[in-house]
Amino acid sequence: MGSQAKRMLIIEDDPDVGFSMEAIFGMEGFDVDRALDGVTGLEKMMTLPPFDVVLLDINLPLKGGFEILREARQRGVDSPVIIVSARGREEDRLKGFALGADDYMAKPFNIDELALRVRAVLRRSTAPQETQDHIVRIGNVVVDLDSHAAWHGHRSIAFTTLEFSILRYFVQHRGRTVSRRQLLRDVWGMSDEVATRTIDRHVASLRKKIEVDPAEPRLIETVYGVGYKFLG
Repeated sequence: MGSQAKRMLIIEDDPDVGFSMEAIFGMEGFDVDRALDGVTGLEKMMTLPPFDVVLLDINLPLKGGFEILREARQRGVDSPVIIVSARGREEDRLKGFALGADDYMAKPFNIDELALRVRAVLRRSTAPQETQDHIVRIGNVVVDLDSHAAWHGHRSIAFTTLEFSILRYFVQHRGRTVSRRQLLRDVWGMSDEVATRTIDRHVASLRKKIEVDPAEPRLIETVYGVGYKFLG
C-alpha cells in the first residue's frame, strides 16, 4: 500500500462488527477511524484530508447509509465506498451502485474477500488516468487548470499565482468546507499562523474575478468561524 498508511473510515453501528474490522485492517496497516451512526459518519466523510476508502453499512441510526452516500456524492466526496450490509437483495445492490458505491458486499461476509475487495478498489482509485478533466467551468468562467488560463466569454482573466493556487484547491475540494488552517498549510505551505486577513484578502480578490456579485458570493461561500466552501 506504500509507505504512508491508507486512511479507512468504517461506518458501522454494530460495535462487534466494527471493532473486528478495525482490528483486522489496523493489522493490515490501515489508519482506521470509525463512526457508530450515520450523522457522525457523514461528518467524518466530509473532513479533510479525504479517506482513501470507506466501509459503509446501510441500516444505521440517525441517517441511513443510502442517504449518507447520496449526500456525500452530491457534496463532491469522491472517496471509494464499499457498502457492507445485511441488505443483500438485488434492488439494494443496484441502488447502492446507482448512488455511487464502488463495491457492495452482503453480510455475513468473509473478511479475506473484503480485504481483497478493498485492495482492488484502492488499485482502481489510485491508478493513473489516461485523460483528466483540466477544463472546468466555474459559474460563467472557464478555467484551464493545466495552462493557468481563464476566460469569461471572449475576455481573458488574469490570476496571480497564489490566486490560481487557491482556485485550484477549491476546485479539488468542491463542496467541502475548507478551513483557513488548511489553506495556510496546503496552499501557503506554512504551519504557523498568519493573519486571517491575509487569507481573506486573497479570497476576496479571487471572488472579484469569478463571482457575478462579489458582495453576494455564490461560488465561494464563507463558513463563519471556519473558512470557505466552494460551490462552483
